[in-house]
This record gives sequence, C-alpha cells and structure tokens, in this order.
Amino acid sequence: MNKQNNDKPILVSSHDIYLDNDYIKWIHDIKDRFRNIQIKAALRVNSEQLLFNWQLGRDIVKRKIEEKWGNGIVEQLSLDLQSEFPSVKGFSVSNLWYMKRWYSFYSQCGNEKLQQLVVEMEKRVFSNSTRLEQIGINTSEQKLQQLVVELDFPKIFAYVPWGHHLQIITKANTVEEALFYIEKTITEGWSRRALIDCIKADMYHNIGSALTNFSEMLPEVQGRLAQEIIKDTYDLSFVELPKGYAESELETALEQNITRFLLELGTGFAFVGRQKEIVVAGKTRKIDMLFYHIHLKCYVVIELKAASFEPEFAGKLNFYVNAVNELIKTADENPTIGLLICKDKNQTEVQWAFQGIQTPMGVASYDKIKLKEIQNQLPTVEQIQKRIEQAEEEFNLNKKTTD
Repeated sequence: MNKQNNDKPILVSSHDIYLDNDYIKWIHDIKDRFRNIQIKAALRVNSEQLLFNWQLGRDIVKRKIEEKWGNGIVEQLSLDLQSEFPSVKGFSVSNLWYMKRWYSFYSQCGNEKLQQLVVEMEKRVFSNSTRLEQIGINTSEQKLQQLVVELDFPKIFAYVPWGHHLQIITKANTVEEALFYIEKTITEGWSRRALIDCIKADMYHNIGSALTNFSEMLPEVQGRLAQEIIKDTYDLSFVELPKGYAESELETALEQNITRFLLELGTGFAFVGRQKEIVVAGKTRKIDMLFYHIHLKCYVVIELKAASFEPEFAGKLNFYVNAVNELIKTADENPTIGLLICKDKNQTEVQWAFQGIQTPMGVASYDKIKLKEIQNQLPTVEQIQKRIEQAEEEFNLNKKTTD
C-alpha cells in the first residue's frame, strides 16, 4: 500500500519499503560519487602508466642503448620485461619503439619551449572547466599536478590515453600540431576514431582559418569560439554526385550522409533540418540547412552553393540569419551565425561583401566531391539494341497468344 504524503513514494517493494524523493536524491548522489571515484582511479592509472612509458622512452634515448648493447637490445628488453610480467600488456617490441618515438618527438623542440607550450595549453584547457565536467573530468590544475611529478613530463598528458598519443605523434608534423590535438581530445572528449578522423581532415590547419566577421560582430569570447569551429575548406569526399550537379543534389547528398557531414563540421553541431521553412511577410522561404551548436548555444544557418562565391550570396545569407533571430531564436540563446559553403571564394570579394553587414557570417569552400561517370550508368548501343529485340519478341509472342 502506497503512502500518500508530500514525499510522493513511487515504489513499494515486497519488504514494504517506501522509496520517496529523499531516497532517490540520496542514491543519485551515491552513484555520482562512485562514478567520480572510477574516473579518478582510471586517470591515476593512466597517468602512472604514461609516466612509466615516458621514462622508459627517455632511458632508451639518453642511455643510447643500441650503441651500448647492440641493435637487438630493444628485442631483448621486450623479452625480459614480458618474462617478468607475463600478464602485463604493453611490452611488445613495437610498443617499446613507440615509447622512444614519443619521448623523442616532444624533445625535439627542447624542454624549455615544450614546457612553455604546455603551460599555455593548460591555461586554455582549465579555463573551460564546465566543458571538462561535461565529459567526466572534475578536477583542477592543482589536482592534476598531484597525479604525476616528473620534471620534463607534461602532466596534462595524463588526460589522454596511450592509443591517442600514438595516433598523434605518428600523424602530426610538429609539436604545436600535436599539442593542438591533445588539447582538443581533452576539451572535446574525443574517442580515438574521432581523433583519427579530425587528423585526417587536417583540422589543425583548417580550423579557424575561414573568412568571417565574427571578431567584429560577436562578443570576444563567443567570437573566438565561433571562429574556431569554422573551417576554411570542408572535405566532402564522402559525397558522390554527377558532373554539373545542382545545389539541390548537393543538399540531398549531405542529408543522406548527415552523420559524416556532422563529423566534418566538427564537435557540437546538431542537425535541425534541411529546407527549413520560414514565413516572412506572408512569403515562404526555405533555408538550405539549419544546425544548432550546443557549446555556442546558437543556431547556425548553412547555405550551400554549387558555384564560386558571388557578392549577392552574402545578402541572402544575411536575410536568413536575421529571420532565424526574429522567428526561431529564443531570448536566452546567442545570436545566430551564418555560414556559406561554396565551390571557391576570393578573399577580397568576401571582405567587400561583408562590409555593412551586421550579422555574424563566414564563408568557406569545399572540395574532393566524387563525380560519377555518367557514361557508365547509361546502356551501350548493343544493350539498347538487345532490349529492343527482346521487346519485339515479347510483343509478337503476346500477339500470337491473343490471336
């Protein structure tokens, strides 16, 4: 029998136990505390393992073990470690070489410069404490420093799994590029697959390089974040279209591959819809594609053009951005951003087209679309002739049957 009181119990067990709101809040708190313990434990294990890998890589480099004990010493070291710790993974020959490569990669710029770059990165990472908590990291710079104590080991590396580190050092060309991907892995909570895709898309060189007016039209913080999410060039190699394709065909292809397109756009984008209808002054207008950016808390209007940039494109995008602000955006959301993605663009034309426009907008281009070979889709002359003959035979057969 349920109790009827202000606590509103929601369940009665076979033992006559009443689970009210107070119990629900308590068990929720217990679960949160245990999850935090799990995260901290995993972080500590990861940090200690990474510190070990760093130290071993440093030993291999500084001891010059190949010169001292011969070219096969790494293989011997692997055998000795696996023999002593048979249940421990990570002592393969290839992994030992990766430890050396990992240490050597970051040592190339010198310890002083590395520490300077890392300190700058740490300031950016820990200034985004809300985002860290969203992806399960509830810590501070001081707590991080307590995890590992090593003079030349960047402590912030502890937040990135070993597999991620290997992907970064084998694909990044510079320490600055590698630290960029480490920072994004931490703040965006990237999986290894997401990291690989972003490196493949060359996010380091593309992100934040698009032509925009964000710095003039948005508050400083939002303008900087908005600039970071916009690429100069988008890789649409996952799309296949016929030669001379129309904009509607490009839209359809992107909608059909929306998961891949969202990945190319970057973290934080949510798809609202294609050909989103808005009614202005009694006329129905349609936005090519409408997105919402979770971190920026704003709508993003994307207009697609299967042609090079023309100044009039900016005016149309400006109209749609204003319309979304007036008809869709709520009072607690940030100003809508417009993004025009076209085949090509000229910097001077874009800059002049933006003059006088008061809405935040950007222009990017796209490339690597796969073009279908139309000839392969059409039947050959022989195939057409054969089909005609088959049709005539069927017609004659049907006629005889009827007669």
